[in-house]
Amino acid sequence: MNVKSIAGSSRERRSRSVPLSHSARSLAGQWGVSDFVVLTKPRVMSLAVFTALVGMSIAPVRLDVTATLAAVLAIAAGAGAAGVLNMWYDADIDAVMTRTAMRPIPRGRISRFAALVFGLALGVLAVAGLALATNLTAATLLAGTILFYAVLYTAWLKRTTRQNIVIGGAAGALPPVIGWAAATGAIGFEPLALFLIIFLWTTPHFWALALNRTDDYARAGVPMLPVVAGRAATARQILIYSGLLVLASGLPWAIGFAGVIYGVTAAISGALFLLFAFQLDRGIGPDRRPAHRLFVFSIAYLFVLFAALLVDHRGNSSPPMRASYAGPDISVHAELLPEAVRTVWRIINLSEV
Repeated sequence: MNVKSIAGSSRERRSRSVPLSHSARSLAGQWGVSDFVVLTKPRVMSLAVFTALVGMSIAPVRLDVTATLAAVLAIAAGAGAAGVLNMWYDADIDAVMTRTAMRPIPRGRISRFAALVFGLALGVLAVAGLALATNLTAATLLAGTILFYAVLYTAWLKRTTRQNIVIGGAAGALPPVIGWAAATGAIGFEPLALFLIIFLWTTPHFWALALNRTDDYARAGVPMLPVVAGRAATARQILIYSGLLVLASGLPWAIGFAGVIYGVTAAISGALFLLFAFQLDRGIGPDRRPAHRLFVFSIAYLFVLFAALLVDHRGNSSPPMRASYAGPDISVHAELLPEAVRTVWRIINLSEV
């Protein structure tokens, strides 16, 4: 099945689903705050906030408490805005996918217009807030990330090419760069190494999920790799990208901005990642367990890797400079980390990606 035939069948299915969507509109207006929270994709938001916080923490310049909290809130709002705009545009295909059919717009809990207004307003507030709290460089990066995810990935790549996740993964990889820029006003080599790790992580993580959702994506007409290339080819690509990811994960240690704790963690977790990817590639038949196992482990992998970098950096780095607009020299990020970790786990349980 090629991309064009998938897109054509998708349009037919969506046109047939119009009467159902019309009946669902009668429920619009019965929304609750939780419906708008779901629109922001809390799982994705939590990952963006955590990796951005790591980017801020390893930067050679430290923000004061107020600027740090404002930056974290702005980045969270920006990630949420991207999620809302994604759900607004994808409401048609969400309605025909089992995994997403219960989202607020397909259910008729929130209208597409309300979602669009909410997403745009949240994005504007996020970018303006980050610019006021930190600097224009960070704000520009945040604006570019929102536009990349909402326009380039959601509106174009996702529906037209099997490389949608490969290219679109750049949006999810930018938060540590934004965090670094919020603290320093510039882009350094260190956050670009973190960008590369997340960028390479995205493909095996998402394709592992897509392997067990092939029927969903085929029904929605989305040319995800398992739909257009098959299970075996996707598993082989996952193994290749997993190998590249493990190599990239050694960069922080190799170039000297991470120490032994990170190096050991990266080596052990990387070996496990490769093991799960190899088991998936060698799997026979439609067994869903290897793909699910790799998908679940990939979430823990990225969190553990970045947590190890944060711990390692706090233990080995020299005292950082303060930003020119910073207040008292306080270990802001060390104080925020325990609560941030707890918040991440609380948010993860709210909704599906």
